[in-house]
Amino acid sequence: MDVPKKMKALVCHGPGDIRLQEVDTPIPGPGEILVKVLATGICASDIKCYLGAPLFWGDEHRAPYMEAPSILGHEFIGEVVMLGDGAADRHGVKEGDLVVSEQIVPCWKCRYCRTGRYWLCQRNYIYGFKKATQGSWAEYMKFPADAIVHKVPKGIDPSKGAMIEPLSCSIHAVERGDIRLGDVVVIAGAGTLGLGMVAVAKLKGPGLLIAVDMKDYRLRVAKALGADLTINPSKEDPVERVLELTDGYGCDVYIEATGHPSGVIQGLRMIRKLGTFVEFSVMAEEVTVDWTIIGDSKELNIHGAHLGPYLYPLAIEYIAKGVVDVSPIITHKFKLEDFSKAIEMVHKGEESIKALFIP
Repeated sequence: MDVPKKMKALVCHGPGDIRLQEVDTPIPGPGEILVKVLATGICASDIKCYLGAPLFWGDEHRAPYMEAPSILGHEFIGEVVMLGDGAADRHGVKEGDLVVSEQIVPCWKCRYCRTGRYWLCQRNYIYGFKKATQGSWAEYMKFPADAIVHKVPKGIDPSKGAMIEPLSCSIHAVERGDIRLGDVVVIAGAGTLGLGMVAVAKLKGPGLLIAVDMKDYRLRVAKALGADLTINPSKEDPVERVLELTDGYGCDVYIEATGHPSGVIQGLRMIRKLGTFVEFSVMAEEVTVDWTIIGDSKELNIHGAHLGPYLYPLAIEYIAKGVVDVSPIITHKFKLEDFSKAIEMVHKGEESIKALFIP
């Protein structure tokens, strides 16, 4: 396939500074893959990076995570258009294949990678935030030789294919919740990740599955994806409601996917003693809570959840077979040229759930 020497890309130069630029199209080296980006998602973490959250740009407590200038984007599906020497055998792909790459490119040398925990790689190179792993908000992107690459069935809608990354994260968070048959499960936050968690948690056979969000239109999607009950905190107290539904005990599992500190505090109040609390969100600010609740008061199981390790094949299968219908989550599609409108809309969160760029 003929590949142009130049391509359009959305390059982040600093907080509040994203530019549509013409840049050199990457050339794959040994073991590397060049893909034409067919669809790519706008993640809440991309927006927080754009807005200057300390997690990405650093402060007195932490070093910068973002390396500017970088092309953002880590949710994507692409078509293989060029292979570096040895890449076909290394990754088991050929030109024309539909592919995704896991959002982290492991170093394969650190303690975590060497013990199979690659998603916690000490180097932590996530597409879109490092110069070595330029992201998918572009017409083309390169998968490094160390990337984890998965083939995607040819018939899949590229818009749905861009949901493979977020769905893998949702599955991982639900797995961390260790949901048992009959459990009362609360998923706080009905954005892209939270809605994926609702759909996957339903497969676990909970006794009562509750979605909590401030937006009624998102709660309607949560209902369609399997929530038994929805709660809007702007209309009723979710803690009181959950305690009322559980004879004062609280929910068995609480998964936090709001991205807001209030979602953490709410969960600690509504979860039962010996319950399991899963923290997934990327917060824009530090969160302070009463740790006595976690220890002395309730002896909670606190589980973090990061990325979607070993779960891309399952996410691909769920989407391809319709086990999880991601269609209601995809609400908007934009050209790269319309990035200002897209970012503003996603930031406001008044009407969108998952917005995509179609380069």
